[in-house]
Amino acid sequence: MFRRIRTEKDEKAEQSRASIMRRPERPHSPEQDAKRLGVELPVQQGGHPGSELAEQKPNRFALATKREASPQIDEAEAKRRNRLLGLRVELHGVLLDTLNLSAIEKVPLSELKAEIADISREHLADSDIVLNKTEFEQLIENLVHETVGLGPLEPLLADDTVTDILVNTHEQCYVERGGKLVKTDVQFKDGHHLMRIINKIVSAVGRRVDESQPWVDARLADGSRVNAIVPPCAVDGPLLSIRKFSKKPLTVEKLISNGAFSEEMALFLHACVRTRLNVLVSGGTGSGKTTNLNALSSFISNDERILTIEDTAELQLQQEHVGRLESRPANIEGTGAVTQRDLLKNALRMRPDRIIVGETRGEEVIDMLQAMNTGHDGSMTTIHANSPRDSLARIENMVGMSGVELPLKALRANIASALNLIVQVSRMSDGARRMVSISEVVGMEGDIVTMQEIFKFERHGVDSEGRIRGKFVATGIRSQYADRFKQWGYELPATLFRPDI
Repeated sequence: MFRRIRTEKDEKAEQSRASIMRRPERPHSPEQDAKRLGVELPVQQGGHPGSELAEQKPNRFALATKREASPQIDEAEAKRRNRLLGLRVELHGVLLDTLNLSAIEKVPLSELKAEIADISREHLADSDIVLNKTEFEQLIENLVHETVGLGPLEPLLADDTVTDILVNTHEQCYVERGGKLVKTDVQFKDGHHLMRIINKIVSAVGRRVDESQPWVDARLADGSRVNAIVPPCAVDGPLLSIRKFSKKPLTVEKLISNGAFSEEMALFLHACVRTRLNVLVSGGTGSGKTTNLNALSSFISNDERILTIEDTAELQLQQEHVGRLESRPANIEGTGAVTQRDLLKNALRMRPDRIIVGETRGEEVIDMLQAMNTGHDGSMTTIHANSPRDSLARIENMVGMSGVELPLKALRANIASALNLIVQVSRMSDGARRMVSISEVVGMEGDIVTMQEIFKFERHGVDSEGRIRGKFVATGIRSQYADRFKQWGYELPATLFRPDI
């Protein structure tokens, strides 16, 4: 028994509670349902009000069978949905007071469902809400999600077609499917209900969000990225964003079949990673930087020691010898913060073969450049930028913001010697994510860092369905690392760099 409180009831009350699920199905007329919900049905000529709806018997709640028949029926459906949502939140409070929460994780899911169903029947016995079998089963499923999961978000998290979940206050929720945003009917009871789910997420990874710290980055157990911002910074109510990660990381073969890049580009990148070139993955928000970084890391051999450094752990490396480090925000007293720069400095003492920084966004860029220049070849990182040239400017700006004063020429020379390859990814207007450019950092000409583009995505137009037409092509420039590839045993054919005629 895992109830904390178990009240004895007399035999008559027990029979009444048990009869909730045994009560025979009998059709309700739309007039009765409308009267209970406080709405009026339009009178139809030549018949009883709502008689056309009453003829349809399969669904006990007959108003739902003709949702488009009248705005009043839509209103009735909305009222009932809100009422059921309120009932779910109310029952969840009862469960929190009744169940022994410390023992829930040890209880099989089937037993937990049965106990929640039993408690729900007891509560519904004193309620004026009548549920049919389907509604009751859905209610129990939702209560299980509320108790051991993330409530209304659970069905979306289980949907493999959803890549992003965007909650705009408790009333509105959008998802991204196939690169397009779609509004869902998922909603929360109120702001407190949404805040409870947010706190459940962030507390699981030792973080907090409140008025004094109104935004937070966190992650789910599967590595999905979470960001939340709450009042007073969120004006209308809490905002929650979840970037879902695939349960199975996207392989290079899968990305090629999806049109993210070509086989020739994959062959070139394989040689670059194997010969320990330093790689910078550049792109905008949601362009697939982390996905491509995961794909590139799959080329690393299993006999190398890899250390990953991230603000929020989300990289999914497939190698055996991986050490994962994650930064930590300050505590409520404003102390105890561990930054990516702190972790990067410590990582240099951990004998890494390669260092992978999930995203470079601040002063840690200095230590990253130093690591790339001091024997940690083959390191990788990502950066927010719209083009390869912009990514170099971003690095310069981040070094400047760190307070380190270096002559511009010296700084650019440091960048040019540290970085070997810049991979630019982009999210296209049709929602597809593609590798639009692979460029090599050649060196310096005066005060300018010089680059050469090896591969690019050539855009041709848009088809009738709005999808972008184009192809991946070589620019015709031979890689400056061709001799290095050959020395390491990766001799690439000269045809790889020929542009299509």
